[in-house]
Amino acid sequence: MNKEKLKSLLKDFKKGNIGEEEFIEKLRLLPYKDIGFAKIDNLRSLKFGFPEIVYGKDKTYEQLKKIISEIKKEYPNFIVTKVEENIAKKIKKDFPEIIYFKEAKILTLKKEKIKKNGFVCVITGGTSDIPVAEEASVTLEILGIEVKRIYDAGVAGIHRLIDKIEILNKAKCLIVVAGMEGALPSVVGGLTSKPVIGVPTSIGYGINLNGIAPLLTMLNSCSPNVVVVNINNGFGAAFFVYVSFFLNK
Repeated sequence: MNKEKLKSLLKDFKKGNIGEEEFIEKLRLLPYKDIGFAKIDNLRSLKFGFPEIVYGKDKTYEQLKKIISEIKKEYPNFIVTKVEENIAKKIKKDFPEIIYFKEAKILTLKKEKIKKNGFVCVITGGTSDIPVAEEASVTLEILGIEVKRIYDAGVAGIHRLIDKIEILNKAKCLIVVAGMEGALPSVVGGLTSKPVIGVPTSIGYGINLNGIAPLLTMLNSCSPNVVVVNINNGFGAAFFVYVSFFLNK
C-alpha cells in the first residue's frame, strides 16, 4: 500500500464510506500479505516510494507469476531482477503489458518519466560487465533517474575514460562496474570528487575467483570517495543511489 492509497482509505473511513471492520481488515494487510511461500512486504512502498523489489533468480515460474499477480493488484509498477529469458517469456504470456529488459534481466511495467534533478553515470570496465551495469542503469531509469552510460572504459585503456571527465564531474554520483582485478572504481575515484559505488563482477580469469578478487580490490581502495556493494549487485548499487540522492529530494 502506498501513501496515496493509505490517505484515501483514511478519508473513506472518516466520511463513513467504509465501516470499522472493513477499515481494520485493510489495515491488517498493511504490513505484509502472506501468500504461503512468500510474504509481500507492503511497508516498502511507504518507506521508499516504490514496492518491494523481487529477486527473481531461483524462483520458479509459478512462484513469480503468483508474486507478480499480487503486486500488480496494489502497485502501478514493480521491479523483478535476475529473471532468465525463458522464464520472462512465460511471464509475458500471462501479463502482456510487462516489459522485459533482456540484458538487465529485469521485469517491470514501465520506465518512469525522468525527474529533472541530475543524472547518474554508470561505467563499466569491459563489455562483459554490461549485463550487471544494465541492471543498475535500468533500475535507475524505472525509478525515474536519468542515466549516462560509459561502457568499455577499463584501466587497460584508460584514455577511453579520460576524455569523459566533464560527464563524471557533472553526475550526482557514479556507479562503476568492473571484473578482472577491479581497479576501475579507485581510478575513477581519483579522477573526480563525486561519490563512487563500486560493483565487482564475476568476470575474469582463473584467480578472479568468480568476483572475489575485484571485490577485495575495491574494498581496499585508497580513494576515500569509493564504497562497494556485493558481487554482481547492480540493483543494490542503483537502489542505494536512489535512496541517498533522489528519494524525497
